[in-house]
Amino acid sequence: MNTTASEMGASGVGKVAAKGGRASGSRAGGAVAHPSLSERSARGRARRKDVPRSSHAEFEPGPDRPDPVGLLQSQAVSRVPELVPIRYGRMLASPFAFYRGAALIMAADLAHTPDSGIRVQACGDAHLSNFGVFASAERKLTFDLNDFDETLPAPWEWDVKRFAASLAVAGRENGFPRQDCDAVVRHAVREYRYAMRQFASMPNLAVWYAALDIEAELAQVRSQFRAKRIKRTEKNLAKARTRDSMAAFSKLTHVVDGEPRIISDPPLIVPVEELYPQATADDVLGVLREFIRGYRRSLQTDRRVLLEQFRFVHLARKVVGVGSVGTRAWIALFLGRNGEDPLFLQVKEAQASVLEEFAGKSVYARHGERVVAGQHLMQASSDIFLGWRTMANPIEGVERNFYVRQLKDWKGSAEIESMDPASMKVYGRLCGWTLARAHARSGDRVAIAAYLGSADTFDQAIASFAESYADQNQRDYDALQAAADTGQIEVQTGL
Repeated sequence: MNTTASEMGASGVGKVAAKGGRASGSRAGGAVAHPSLSERSARGRARRKDVPRSSHAEFEPGPDRPDPVGLLQSQAVSRVPELVPIRYGRMLASPFAFYRGAALIMAADLAHTPDSGIRVQACGDAHLSNFGVFASAERKLTFDLNDFDETLPAPWEWDVKRFAASLAVAGRENGFPRQDCDAVVRHAVREYRYAMRQFASMPNLAVWYAALDIEAELAQVRSQFRAKRIKRTEKNLAKARTRDSMAAFSKLTHVVDGEPRIISDPPLIVPVEELYPQATADDVLGVLREFIRGYRRSLQTDRRVLLEQFRFVHLARKVVGVGSVGTRAWIALFLGRNGEDPLFLQVKEAQASVLEEFAGKSVYARHGERVVAGQHLMQASSDIFLGWRTMANPIEGVERNFYVRQLKDWKGSAEIESMDPASMKVYGRLCGWTLARAHARSGDRVAIAAYLGSADTFDQAIASFAESYADQNQRDYDALQAAADTGQIEVQTGL
């Protein structure tokens, strides 16, 4: 891996041990402790006595475990009612698709599992499909975490367990024998452990600048795979470079009265004027312009100046993802110097993190700001237009939180369903290193590395946990399918 990312400080988020505690050096300010390397290492080793590494194998759901379908229905209360059946339909596509949408269910389970008391800025939903490639600000193809809707300071183990269980679930879905699933998980967790030890030995700035060069990684593993698979991977990376605002412009717009407009394809894409037919054009435009002005102020100066060179043209609601279906997601079209210079931004609603009930509230009062701050902490290079805005919508009469980023900027994801054990092992290794780097930026990497140690005790424990949780995920998937079969929930498929 190319060790060029950093850390907010050894005593940053990692100093928060109490549930709901405030991170040292947070927005509230205050003194920041700077313990010595030996003190930090001793802290990590000491945690093994209270929370043995082997204890992470434990997963035994109790009789009072919340009903998984009930948890999903509780999320539906704050979502767009007509889109919730689409969410259920997408989750029922497969056990892995269900897992992608079940972050709240797993958060409730993880809250009852052992943790070392060392916190980081957690992703909150670190499954396989939330890693991928995209363009850095320097126009290089980079590999990183790419979804931060649930980010919050929390135990680092929660991210590792969600990541590991996703490997087990995906491996089963691909038909891997149990021993291969176990090997894939152990290999990925070992990479996390090795990488954390590497980061623990590095200077702060070296950690902050660390990044994964996906093309260099591909070159290193080229000899391990058949030429056909390497060629397919290279083709997917090349395709990712074509996914930008210009490609989205040609696919998602048409011309109406001489002006480009986003196409209507309900319920997946619905232009704003169709959603609010009772409102006047001036009412809608007034709300949108106020939103854009507020969002611009969340950007750093150079990005704000760049955005101001684009003219807002149109807005539509767009259904995206699996777990986030039903939250309010919009695509906004802007034009630059002419019709050949489009910019598509995604405006996505930010609700409370699924971790909040179990890890404590965010120090940020606005969830859009929480998402943006967490993304900047965990990613090596974030979207140049990443920003946030809270908006009191007079049309709906409700205040909502949003964050904003480019809709597509060389974005690509792995074809997990086509992976064999060897390729998933390599992919899991890349994700394990990336997750360790993200945690090392905000948490006490020295303490975490000391806790993990040099033996494979933690790796074996997480592999056992992942297998047990894959069983639980299957039972929860079956419960959702039963709820659909009995009419307890409404499901819309094929969308």
